[in-house]
Amino acid sequence: MSFPKVPKLSRSEINKVGETLLSARVGSPKYLEAVDMLNSWRVSHGYPINTFNSTLRDKTKHFEDSIVAQRLKRLPTIIDKLNRYPTMKLARMQDIGGVRAIVNSIDEVRELEKQYIDTRRFTHELVSHKDYILEPKPDGYRGIHLVFRYNNTLARNGIASEYNGLLIELQLRTKLQHNWATAVETVGVFRQEALKSGNGSEDWLEFFTLASSAFAHLEKSPPVTKHAQLTAVQVFKKLSKMAKGLNLLEQLAGISVAADAIHGNKVNGYYHLIILNPEEHTVNISSFPKNRLSAAAKAYEAAELKAANGEQIEPVLVSAGRLKSLKQAYPNYFLDIREFINKIEIISSEVSQ
Repeated sequence: MSFPKVPKLSRSEINKVGETLLSARVGSPKYLEAVDMLNSWRVSHGYPINTFNSTLRDKTKHFEDSIVAQRLKRLPTIIDKLNRYPTMKLARMQDIGGVRAIVNSIDEVRELEKQYIDTRRFTHELVSHKDYILEPKPDGYRGIHLVFRYNNTLARNGIASEYNGLLIELQLRTKLQHNWATAVETVGVFRQEALKSGNGSEDWLEFFTLASSAFAHLEKSPPVTKHAQLTAVQVFKKLSKMAKGLNLLEQLAGISVAADAIHGNKVNGYYHLIILNPEEHTVNISSFPKNRLSAAAKAYEAAELKAANGEQIEPVLVSAGRLKSLKQAYPNYFLDIREFINKIEIISSEVSQ
C-alpha cells in the first residue's frame, strides 16, 4: 500500500511553518497555508509510525490485554509546545508521530524498554531516552519515552528511503500510569485548563500529583519528589482527605460520557478521527481504511481549523483498533475516567478502615 510522501521542505521551511502558526492570525491566508504545510509534513510520518506500530504489536502479543495505539500530534498541542519552549523549532519536535504501548506492570514496561534500547536488535537510532518512572515529572507524569530517528535498513534498495530521519516517539506505560495521564487530560479538557502543562486549578494539580505518588507506591516505584519523605499510608490519607474535602470524585463522576452519546460510522477502519464536544458530552467517530491516510488527515485538518476558529471541539486522529480498544487507549477523548475513579475510591476506602 502507498503512504503519503515526505513534502519537499527544508528544515528551515518547516521551522518557518511553526513560526507562522504562532504569529499569523487564525484563519488568515498565511495561517491556513501554514496549517496545510504542517499537515503534509505531519501525515508523512504515517509510514514510520505504521512500521513502529507493527513491531510494537509483535513485541507485546504475549502480554495479556496489552494495548498498542498510534497518533499524529494535534495542532493545538504543537502550538502550545512551541509557545512553552521558545527555543524549540518545529523540525526538531520529537513527538509529531507517536506510538504507545499500555501494559499491565512495570516489569512488562522494562522488558519492552530493554528490547528497544538494544541496538543489536533494533536498527533505528535512539536519540532520546527518558525514564519518568524512576524520576517522575514534578506534575506526577510517569512512563518511559523513547525517541527514534527512523532508519530503514532496506533504504539502500530504494525502499522507503525518503522517510529516513523522521523522528518517532515511543511511549511505554502501565495501565495505572495510563489511567492517571488520561484522567489529567480529561479534566483539563472539561475545565478548559492546560493541567497537562502544569497550568490551571491548584487544587486539581495537587490532587493529581498526590494520585501519581499513590499509584507509584502501589507499583513499588518512586513517588513524585515533593512526596518522597511521606510514607505510602501518609500519601494515601492525604489523597483521600483531599478528594473528600473538595468533592473531587463527585466532580469526576459527572464528566463521563454515556455510551449512547457516541456517534459515527462503524468503527471498523484503521484510522479513526475522534471529535469530542466536551460541552455537549458527545463523541463523533469517523473511520478510514488503511489506504486512506491522506483523506483522514484532510478531515483531521478541517476539524482542527474549526476548533482553532472557536468551535468547542477536541479532534484527534488515532489508530487503535475497534471501539473497545479506542476507548481503552484514549479514554480522555471519550470522557471516560471510571478506572481512575475506581482506583481512588479503593485507596480511600482502605485508609478509612
